[in-house]
Amino acid sequence: MRSTLRAAGVVGLLAGVTGALQVDFNDDASIKDAASTVAFGLLKYYTGNNTGDVPGNLPDPYFWWEAGAMFGTIIDYWFYTGDETYNAVTTQAMLHQAGEDRDYMPQNQTRTLGNDDQGFWAMAAMSAAENNFPNPPKDQPQWLALVQAVFNEYVSRWDPEDCGGGLRWQIFTFNNGFNYKNSISNGCFFNIASRLARYTGNQTYADWAEKVWDWMKDVEFIDDDFNVYDGAGVEERCSEVNRAQWTYNTGIFLQGAAVMYNFTEGNDTWKQRTDGLVKRTAEFFFDDGIVVERPCESFGFCDFDQQSFKGYLMRWMASAAQMAPFTFDTLMPLLKSSATAAAQQCSGSPPATQFKGQPGTACGFKWTEKDKFDGIVGVGEQMSALSAIQYTLVKKETVAPVTADTGGTSLGNVNAGRPIEDKMSVLAEITTGEKVAAGFMTTAIAFSVVGASFFVMKD
Repeated sequence: MRSTLRAAGVVGLLAGVTGALQVDFNDDASIKDAASTVAFGLLKYYTGNNTGDVPGNLPDPYFWWEAGAMFGTIIDYWFYTGDETYNAVTTQAMLHQAGEDRDYMPQNQTRTLGNDDQGFWAMAAMSAAENNFPNPPKDQPQWLALVQAVFNEYVSRWDPEDCGGGLRWQIFTFNNGFNYKNSISNGCFFNIASRLARYTGNQTYADWAEKVWDWMKDVEFIDDDFNVYDGAGVEERCSEVNRAQWTYNTGIFLQGAAVMYNFTEGNDTWKQRTDGLVKRTAEFFFDDGIVVERPCESFGFCDFDQQSFKGYLMRWMASAAQMAPFTFDTLMPLLKSSATAAAQQCSGSPPATQFKGQPGTACGFKWTEKDKFDGIVGVGEQMSALSAIQYTLVKKETVAPVTADTGGTSLGNVNAGRPIEDKMSVLAEITTGEKVAAGFMTTAIAFSVVGASFFVMKD
């Protein structure tokens, strides 16, 4: 992921209000109507289905990973609302960006790819498998196999030489950030490992989930109070931890821990871990029941990437509430109160150059402002609001995501993926310009002042 700073400024001055999103959170039909309106505005940012554009790509200034996150959100949108409007464009994007090796490392992105970038596309494919999203044609990559490919490549990149394990942020040595190990990259590994374990029943995936968690604890990226910190550099053997806390870092481990609780049929260790993350999430990230992005929101310096993080926490909270039902009564009220505030922020009418959805339904970023539209609009804001709204459709009686034994139909390939050494041979000489930081400028740099051999699967 990469970073581009942005402030509200002029946008807020230009944005008027000609209407507002109307939603009754006690009425599923009203929630679905509101989600439809927000989804329409979100997909208006997407240009990958235009003639001459690349399927799966968002236009500047948005980076490749966020498109994967967006389509993961839209897959869930289809699942919870039943609206098939965006299924075709989602399938087209998910398959096109799978790349030549069917592992979400397409050649048009590989040079600047981070482990977290690849992971967000893999998590979208995992949602497709779990939700029984329509399967691709038989000659195309299959959802489960795509996730297994990324998992296998993560295993091959596990780095015990520095900091005793973990994934580096960047995949290739020539990219800035290669010497940084961060929670989101390892969170992607943990997340897909736990979900693959549940979906397939294969203990090897669960073993790797446990291994990633243990390593995160060993280097104190997760502390005894269940704070999840951003990461650390390998030069100091990960001893100087960047203690910025982002919603998506906590959320990605919350979902994975809850899935492990589910997979282990209520194992007490995973119950304690899930419960610890739930309590810390509720304590740290919410003001009067509304989620806040602590390191940057109050300062007005959240970049394009960071403006999308809250939506992923909403997604993973809803999933955790299903996977670990004992968390439902804590997590879902927070999600609902955040959704209520998010819906109130969906009241803007920025210029058409900034929003092409229905006037009066552009969604702002600072949900604590409620009906005082903050003027900060974009893919992240629209996607986060959609997430908050649509996941209120999750009820205690909602059927949990499927597994291979409970109706899942996606086909897998335990040997999918390609070693990194093979990919190096097809990369042309990297230019100086292409050596500029690839991926999200983590808080190790941008907010340090403010933010305080392939793996053979076992049968």
